Amino acid sequence: MQAPSVGGVMLPRGNGETIRLSRGASLTDFAEKIGANPASLVAVMMNLGEMVTATQSVSDETLQLLGDEMNYTVQIVSPEEEDRELLESFDIEFGENEGGEEMLVARPPVVTVMGHVDHGKTRLLDAIRKTNVVAGEAGGITQHIGAYQVATEVNDEERRITFIDTPGHEAFTAMRARGAKSTDIAILVVAANDGVMPQTIEALNHAKAADVPIVVAVNKIDVEGADPTKVRGQLTEFGLVAEEYGGDTMFVDISAKQGLNIDKLLEAVVLTADAALDLRANAEQDAQGIAIEAHLDRGRGAVATVLVQRGTLRVGDTMVVGDAYGRVRAMLDDKGQNVEEAGPSTPVLVLGLTNVPGAGDNFLVVDEDRTARQIAEKRAARERNAAFAKRTRRVSLEDLDKVLKAGEIQQLNLIIKGDASGSVEALESSLLQLDVGEEVDIRVLHRGVGAVTESDISLASGSDAIVIGFNVRAEGRATQLAEREGVDVRYYSVIYQAIEEIEAALKGMLKPEYEEVELGTAEIREVFRSSKLGNIAGVLIRSGEVKRNTKARLIRDGKVVAENLTIEGLRRFKDDVTEIREGYEGGINLGNFNDIKVDDVIATYEMREKPRG
Repeated sequence: MQAPSVGGVMLPRGNGETIRLSRGASLTDFAEKIGANPASLVAVMMNLGEMVTATQSVSDETLQLLGDEMNYTVQIVSPEEEDRELLESFDIEFGENEGGEEMLVARPPVVTVMGHVDHGKTRLLDAIRKTNVVAGEAGGITQHIGAYQVATEVNDEERRITFIDTPGHEAFTAMRARGAKSTDIAILVVAANDGVMPQTIEALNHAKAADVPIVVAVNKIDVEGADPTKVRGQLTEFGLVAEEYGGDTMFVDISAKQGLNIDKLLEAVVLTADAALDLRANAEQDAQGIAIEAHLDRGRGAVATVLVQRGTLRVGDTMVVGDAYGRVRAMLDDKGQNVEEAGPSTPVLVLGLTNVPGAGDNFLVVDEDRTARQIAEKRAARERNAAFAKRTRRVSLEDLDKVLKAGEIQQLNLIIKGDASGSVEALESSLLQLDVGEEVDIRVLHRGVGAVTESDISLASGSDAIVIGFNVRAEGRATQLAEREGVDVRYYSVIYQAIEEIEAALKGMLKPEYEEVELGTAEIREVFRSSKLGNIAGVLIRSGEVKRNTKARLIRDGKVVAENLTIEGLRRFKDDVTEIREGYEGGINLGNFNDIKVDDVIATYEMREKPRG
């Protein structure tokens, strides 16, 4: 069956068949699937009121719209599925094949510490690692994800536990969700003096969504007003019932500051892991796992903290991490010591990657550098297309003219540079979620890891963008170039400060809204005639204050008889004054307006800009 012709060309019409397309596919990709000419699909989109070129990455909605029109069912392939298909094309299995039972060996549990900001997550990790991380943090908020391995003794046997430290601010929701997915057990930290807070519930939901067992650490039991029993009661409402109440969740009362009961908490983690999970992995296969964090090191280039989930990672292996690849030049453990290999559940810092991967990217070891490069390039192209599709504003023919008119839709362009990919990603997603109405749009032109460079400034200059540096500064001549080109570069070390300032800037771009504010009312007691000034009202100020040069309206018998008047003259006895307050008498001149009578009311007002938000 044929579709109606477009420009004389007959288009193949479907019978509801399913077409699989990746995120950010173009009309050319669609045309290849159905054996049509891309130009004819461009014409179809124009008929549907969408201006799209043949090679442009388009959004999922646009692909669905075209599919409906052509009678095809469009299925957008998820990133995970796409990745699996990509790896299958190289005969690589990721994450499923652990080998036979005889190949599996016990591995340490991987634990994420979660909870509300200021409830003591970092101090707890401090107490566990006997080091001080808090002191070096801006705003007391953990800005990076780190990973650490500790040893504890349970039933006279040494057991290891790997900790992933997730940042505490709500802006890192996406990273925290990822933290839970790479995790076996979550420790939920709740302050005994504060109880359950919004982020406590948020963290709890992440852990539940990832189907992760939870151990509750009731912290700050040494603080005045601490009530561990209340915390147990509150968490019962969210399905976490303490063992002493007949449930299966272990609660441990601790004081991270005093170092109280830390051993009991570690024991609870090990016991929960033993009871609820079968933590075994094949240590013999090629290493696979997840990147927890990555950044650009001035001396060592791109470095990534990776968590080996199965197999053993060795120095000299060729690995792919997201869209980065490289040969492992060196590995460092959490104490900064060089290691030659890392088995399952071991976190290491890897040197030798071509570029900085994203936090949460999967990594795998492959046989050849060429294979690694091909996988990385395909992943990069896929991410680029998806980003283009996300960034494209859908413009229909009806509102195209309106959009192109300067000032109708304003756009704040941003370039984000940070010291670690997780921070950059979290900052970008938080900024893109800012909602200040439809008049202003926010667009991230470029994001990257490392110092602000001259090319960043050049890009900003050419596109009127603001550069945000998060925990990084400008390098080389970038500062002088920014000054010369008039580019605004903002530096931040605390994430919510950046979000607040950008939100304020966005609100500043909105057209101001004004509201009328009543200043005062005056009742006319007498009318004086003046040959020079016209009629002058002798008044008593009934409420507020009347000021010279403000707007006024005249009210007679409760009805407005004149609008948009101005208080041109204001006198008290024989003196010119700028204002007269409630309860006082004076004289008012309304300029050329002379139709005033005794008992009329003059109401004065001014237009004030309404604060947004």
